[in-house]
Amino acid sequence: MDDESILKFVTEYLKKKGFKQTENAFQEELHQTKTTTTNNNSASPISSTSQFDSDIAKHILSLTESENAPTRYQDGYSKLRSWTYSSLDSYRHELLRVLYPVFIHCFMDLVANGHVQEARTFFNSFREDHEMMHLRDLQKLEGVLSPSHLEEMEFAHTLRKSKISIKMCQYSYDLLLQFLQKPQSTTILGIINEHINFQVSPGPPSSICDDADVVTVIGGSQDAANQINQKEVHWGLLEDSLEERLEKAGSLLSDSEKAEGETKELEWDENKKRSADGGKQGASIKKLKKDKAVNVTGKTARPEANSIPTAPRVKPELALPVIPAEVEQSILEDLRNRVQLSSVALPSVSFYTFINTHNSLNCSSISHDGSLVAGGFSDSSLKVWDMAKLGQQAVGCKVLDNSCFVLSGFASHGELDPSLYRWLSIPPCCSYIREILMLTRTGLATLQGESDATPNEHTLGSNGGKRPYTLFQGHSGPVYSATFSPLGDFILSSSSDSTVRLWSSKLNANLVCYKGHNYPVWDVQFSPVGHYFASASHDRTARIWSMDRVQPLRIMAGHLSDVDCVQWHANCNYIATGSSDKTVRLWDVQTGECVRIFIGHRSMILSLAMSPDGRYMASGDEDGAIMMWDLSSGRCVTPLIAHTSCVWTLAFSCEGSLLASGSADCTVKLWDVTTSTKVSRTEEK
Repeated sequence: MDDESILKFVTEYLKKKGFKQTENAFQEELHQTKTTTTNNNSASPISSTSQFDSDIAKHILSLTESENAPTRYQDGYSKLRSWTYSSLDSYRHELLRVLYPVFIHCFMDLVANGHVQEARTFFNSFREDHEMMHLRDLQKLEGVLSPSHLEEMEFAHTLRKSKISIKMCQYSYDLLLQFLQKPQSTTILGIINEHINFQVSPGPPSSICDDADVVTVIGGSQDAANQINQKEVHWGLLEDSLEERLEKAGSLLSDSEKAEGETKELEWDENKKRSADGGKQGASIKKLKKDKAVNVTGKTARPEANSIPTAPRVKPELALPVIPAEVEQSILEDLRNRVQLSSVALPSVSFYTFINTHNSLNCSSISHDGSLVAGGFSDSSLKVWDMAKLGQQAVGCKVLDNSCFVLSGFASHGELDPSLYRWLSIPPCCSYIREILMLTRTGLATLQGESDATPNEHTLGSNGGKRPYTLFQGHSGPVYSATFSPLGDFILSSSSDSTVRLWSSKLNANLVCYKGHNYPVWDVQFSPVGHYFASASHDRTARIWSMDRVQPLRIMAGHLSDVDCVQWHANCNYIATGSSDKTVRLWDVQTGECVRIFIGHRSMILSLAMSPDGRYMASGDEDGAIMMWDLSSGRCVTPLIAHTSCVWTLAFSCEGSLLASGSADCTVKLWDVTTSTKVSRTEEK
């Protein structure tokens, strides 16, 4: 064997093992040797410094060749799997975290080395171990059938270029190192050294329930994410906001008004019980219920509101539009009448069902005053229903005080589809009525789409007149998102045709077509003050726009996969983006920089919501997990686990005490987030 071959095998061996420092030192020493031998006119750099023993060279060659043998991966992973499952119970759950990243990288290395058939056998032999937690990832990797697929498939390419961060205690880490030092574990050692980053903590092992955020895929290093999270975030509300004006005006009710509200509440409870015993719950009860809701505002809302720390005030970074005087008065009136919701003071709920829209309705949205509902469809159309006109046709159901949860979904031939609870939105004027209204199937207001069987039947109204909705056409692909402006006079829609369109609900016409994204636009959201809006796309970017410009003002790039959802902060200085790379990022709208990276989800992020005070953010993923984040620290305050399928939508109540979540598991859940956030506040004191 010649000297060049020996050098090649040594270099390949060090590179495969991940010994980067040793490889760099070897290359540097080799370079110095070549320089010295050139000056001395020596023929061979190796022979002038040290004579390689032929047995050592053969041993290195055999190791290099054996590393490429497909059986090494099967045997190495099998031994690691058996060892972890036979470990002590106290440390087993931490050691089991290593199996999934080792499994996927063994599979991809086999494919990269051309052992496709052996890779499929390996994949099918052990995939059942990881299907419960990583089913979606495994379904993606099933499509890897050749080495070229590793470069072409975005998910596989990201995994090979990124490191996986795993948390474990010191003793678990020592146990793993002891196992990896065995000669038969060299293949697994190389994979772990190259693709896994351990975060070792002193003390006992973590709890099994903490596994949600201990295994994460990170782009680059964890240190980079930690450095980003050190940046300052001003999470407060805007200066001179309407809420601040109301506080300065001293709009709190007097003690006599509060006492009167308590008396009214007791009277209402007694009358309700008396009426229930007599079997009569008519108009008198409805009137008393409304009187109760209005009069107990002082008792329910104000004392609790005062116990909540006031959010700090920040200056706006964007030039904000001027709010008309009549709109200000309307908002202030709603703020005065707002009830503090809680687990014992729940809001009213009203459900609206889209019928004859099976597999065609992609999204829905409700205007802030609850008067309009929009739906985006697969036939590239956008349809808007007027709730006032709809209420005249629907029997036994109407919008209650413009303050209700609105849920829309699929129905086909009168049967509710399992994906009924896909979209949920809460108008910001959620206020008066506290008792939940349970609506039966006969009491549901229905929003009729066009039936595939009789396309003209639902185009006309029930009396043979015009259709009960306004049709907006202009997109050339399915509409994936729709959102109303704060005043309800404009509608934004995004589509697979890579565009965002602005519509006028007054003129019933398309005003602007915004082009900038290169791939489908999954989500679009107006800012809380209107005029500005943000979009999220398959091109891995989020963009900020203004209504008066056809080009984006900012482009937020950094996610490793699709940006699936976007949400504005309450002060309009930040936007949050959720991605298929399982992370949430917070961006400064002025600089376009990422100021927070939230790591902890195990699947793609599908929904986001910001608390009204701007301090907390909720994110929902494909597995049904919801996480509450503290924007100031970047930490997860608490996970909310109850859903068993995708969380498609999230929304806070206006005072921030309740969080609503709509899921594909056919449920809508209300969460009392005040108890969840008390821990974070206590830690800061």
